[in-house]
Amino acid sequence: MRTKSAVYTRQRKKKIFRLAKGSYATKKNRWRMVIQQVERSLNYAYTGRKDNKANFRTLWIIRLNAAVREEGMSYNRFISGLKKANVVIDRKMLAEIAVSDNATFKKLVEVAKAA
Repeated sequence: MRTKSAVYTRQRKKKIFRLAKGSYATKKNRWRMVIQQVERSLNYAYTGRKDNKANFRTLWIIRLNAAVREEGMSYNRFISGLKKANVVIDRKMLAEIAVSDNATFKKLVEVAKAA
């Protein structure tokens, strides 16, 4: 007896059509176009997530640089001073401290200057 794959195929297609929902023109309702669109969209989503990490790191560095320059120091000297003083705080936390807690940040700058 011949096995039919209609149910499985329909489920598989339905899943991909759902991902293509909201796409423009025939990219949401023609199977070949849908496959291409979803593949492209998922690819961009993946690279976008990677780009996001770089964008945030850039933002933290910009914020830190601005905060450190107010204290009369450059960003690279600040980071190198913290490394020499064995202060292990990532840039995300440093930027958050610079924005929210000014007194603590000034102490960190003093530690970096001393090192």
